[in-house]
Amino acid sequence: MNLMTIHSRFPDQEACIEHLERVRWGDEPWCPLCGCLNVKPKADGDRVGRWNCHDCKSSFNVLSGTIFEKTRIELPYWFMAIGLIVNAKKSLSSCQLARDLDITQQSAHYMQIRIRAAMATEQLPMLQGIIEADETYIGGRPRKGNKRKDDKPRPRGRGTDKTPVIGVVERGGKVVAQVANKVNGKRILKFVKSAVDPTGSLLITDEFKAYRAVRPLMSHAVIKHRKQYVDGLTHTNTIEGFWSLLKRAWYGSHHHYGDRFMPLYVAEACWKYNHRKSDNAFGDFIGECFA
Repeated sequence: MNLMTIHSRFPDQEACIEHLERVRWGDEPWCPLCGCLNVKPKADGDRVGRWNCHDCKSSFNVLSGTIFEKTRIELPYWFMAIGLIVNAKKSLSSCQLARDLDITQQSAHYMQIRIRAAMATEQLPMLQGIIEADETYIGGRPRKGNKRKDDKPRPRGRGTDKTPVIGVVERGGKVVAQVANKVNGKRILKFVKSAVDPTGSLLITDEFKAYRAVRPLMSHAVIKHRKQYVDGLTHTNTIEGFWSLLKRAWYGSHHHYGDRFMPLYVAEACWKYNHRKSDNAFGDFIGECFA
């Protein structure tokens, strides 16, 4: 759903509340605090969408327990922010979002953090089939010197102070990736167990020795990048393509990831990749907010 469609369908708070109530409750509203159905709309002046629960005696609205709860930013801004973020293939900086919505950078950053946190909670089925696994390293490059002879070689990969990210992707399917404190056999095995169904699956990796830890768990094939990048069906080009999207967001939009929020940026990249074939990523995200 593009931005113009979002703006025309949800021009005000009332339209947004009505849509969220339809997504969350359908024709049967219930109390998100106690779960009962004995609820009635509440007449509350200018406040839209308030309900009373006659069992637990509480007052609530459809936003309770979601990323929109207790926000002072009106929902049309949230809806447009979601539309902009899910449609930005290489992500979106908080400064750019602030300019697009005519809000402060602090408000834009607050909204992005909540939206990315919701993306991070997406529940995926275990990956199965031909699975590619790899690791990448996110971090800055040294500033160039004034003279060419002052340029330092740019450090790459293992052995640098860049932040490692490990990931697995199912051929033609979903991707799972997460920030890792270290990349060794024990850590890789734990991650693969959490994301991949070993039954009937084949894990394809490069020649990094730490991946040998998965061999007691599942079949393992290796592509030796020192010799070639593709050997029939044996390659890691799919996961490499995902890393390129993650790094393009870092290079082009964000330039720096703090340790606190970096898992959320990775979660955003995963969510967008996993919904790349959807015709309505906006609707997918709104629905997952109430899953």
